[in-house]
Amino acid sequence: MEKTENREFWLRGPVPGITPLLQPIAHALLQAREDVTALMEGFPEDQVWNRPAGVASPGFHLQHLAGVLDRLFTYARGQPLSRQQLDDLAREGSPGPSFGSGAGKGTIPDLLGRFHRQVDQALEQLAATPETALTGTRPVGRAQIPSTVGGLLFHAAEHTQRHTGQLLVTVKVLLAEHTGNPLEQKGV
Repeated sequence: MEKTENREFWLRGPVPGITPLLQPIAHALLQAREDVTALMEGFPEDQVWNRPAGVASPGFHLQHLAGVLDRLFTYARGQPLSRQQLDDLAREGSPGPSFGSGAGKGTIPDLLGRFHRQVDQALEQLAATPETALTGTRPVGRAQIPSTVGGLLFHAAEHTQRHTGQLLVTVKVLLAEHTGNPLEQKGV
């Protein structure tokens, strides 16, 4: 029989402390974290800000993965974005200090560390979110577009998965260019 840890997260059973309606969100975030970590293992540091064919760099995707979770979960709590969050958003795609801390240089360990911390914070918030709160209305952005707690949390998960897929393709292209190996040789 296949070991549980070899399965995708949604087939590993419930995430402890997360209500049943929020399990798919927790599974998607944990799957993204696992996939991104495996994908970036051994990735050349000098390639992290490269943009093959003008697409977003791996560094951008790593910044955005953490940033979008931070922003959408903030809205789900019914809070506006802070000045720091807006500054972080404006800097996405640029190498330099790690977001919020002013430390680091946008290296792979810095970027992965921030994403991991953000997933952990998201899981804590999911654990604290009662199912009865999911239909509560929350304003989004400067335009105060109405959404719901459930809608924001779901969008955070699907957006994270979308950028994980984009990161996967970009990394494969960069590795193929860097090593001269065909694309199908590096898999996740």
